[in-house]
Amino acid sequence: MEVCYQLPVLPLDRLVPKHVLSRRGAISFSSSSSLFGAPDPRQLSQRRGAISYDSSDQTALYIRMLGDVRVRSQVGFEPERRISHPYLCIDFRTLHTRLGTSASTAPERRVHRLLSFQRYLHSYRLLRGVPQQIPLHILDEDYTGQAKCMLEKVGNWNFDIFLFDRLTNGNGLITLTFHLLNQYGLVELFQLDMVKLWRFLVMVQEDYHSDNPYHNAVHAADVTQAMYCYMREPMLAKSLTSCDIILGILAAATHDLDHPGVNQPFLIKTDHYLATLYRNTSVLENHHWKSAVGLLRETGLFSHLPAEDSLNMERELGSLILATDISRQNDYLSRFRRHLDQENLCLSNASHRHFILQMALKCADICNPCRPWELSKRWSEKVTEEFFQQGDIEKKHRLEVSPLFDRAINTVGNIQIGFMTYVAEPLFAEWTRFSDTRLSQTMLGHMGLNKASWLGLQQEQTSVSKEAEPSSADADSEGGGGGGAARRDSTTATAAGGTSAKEIPQGSKES
Repeated sequence: MEVCYQLPVLPLDRLVPKHVLSRRGAISFSSSSSLFGAPDPRQLSQRRGAISYDSSDQTALYIRMLGDVRVRSQVGFEPERRISHPYLCIDFRTLHTRLGTSASTAPERRVHRLLSFQRYLHSYRLLRGVPQQIPLHILDEDYTGQAKCMLEKVGNWNFDIFLFDRLTNGNGLITLTFHLLNQYGLVELFQLDMVKLWRFLVMVQEDYHSDNPYHNAVHAADVTQAMYCYMREPMLAKSLTSCDIILGILAAATHDLDHPGVNQPFLIKTDHYLATLYRNTSVLENHHWKSAVGLLRETGLFSHLPAEDSLNMERELGSLILATDISRQNDYLSRFRRHLDQENLCLSNASHRHFILQMALKCADICNPCRPWELSKRWSEKVTEEFFQQGDIEKKHRLEVSPLFDRAINTVGNIQIGFMTYVAEPLFAEWTRFSDTRLSQTMLGHMGLNKASWLGLQQEQTSVSKEAEPSSADADSEGGGGGGAARRDSTTATAAGGTSAKEIPQGSKES
């Protein structure tokens, strides 16, 4: 039997909250993990240990290890600080960088990896000597409180992912995904190493760009929660295997990994490296998939599985993520409709189950119009702002502005009404044919109400514009010019009339 030793105290950068001190807990780690920033893993024993907090001292953590272990006195890590990214000059390459050579006397080691947007910028800042900011604290003081109560209702369709993300200190994706995997018993069933799993989830969340108004970790968490709701539907709950479930959860969590905040046409017309790499086909979706596979391999999450099983899971993960390409919406929808018309879907068939998972992920990806108005409106404003930001960049660099992306002639309302009419309604109508449940009817009901709300707002804006026209025209005539009024009439008509959602460009989507 191994003996537990108490090693020196490590100071914290902040006091441990008193409500945390009321309980004891531990965060385990292995010596092979770089999660805690040890410069040289060989300085740690090949054993596992834990960082535990003790109520006897509010300002310290105690290190308890099993066996004879040597521990460095400084343990800690900081995530990359996300900043805006230069869309037109980012290149993805395997960089050979010596990290931290000026800040540490530890032995140098080379880093060989395909860097994401975030990690490219991070390594660039390190080389320039720019200090990092805002460390990610290990102890989450809110998780055991209100966030835990919210997780008890994670299957409710009105789940407020924005509130949950605040309660988890911005770690909503990590907390939610870990909770769902644990709730299904997948951690134990697949014998996942807890440290590898946690490190994988941390890296996934880090590789989402927090500066994106829409395509960020909160959106990924929202899609993951929606995917969980769909997998609980009777048609799926009684048919899905454990492998299907873990793939569904991981695909939802990583489906927009390292999204740059611009769409596929933008990458193509700027001759971006990714567009060339993936031959202008499902460029973003391929990148999301490959980024997810890169993190799986880097963390070794599935390294204990047979090689064939691990590769098969990577391929199926890619198949799910690639299905979210909005430019292939009609292909998937036609196939789904054909199956429903012929009534030949058999969920005991693995390929049919996988196809339904693809459709479920597609629904989860664009389910914002089906949420309650308060949540749906907030998501609509976020995705439209991301569209407009791309339009601003295109104007700045004298590129052709993508349809719907010009804030001068488009509004949130006309974009959302078009999206619901031509994209969301046809998809969710077919999903309701497949699974006609209370949830499906609730989603259709919310979408109808939300569409009516946007139409009402559009009419109000149109009325206000028409009332303002006479006074503007009088002012212009008195000033000796009528050209300004004509221009305003044209702009108002364009915004009120709405750009057809059929003009949604390839690769642009609500998710």
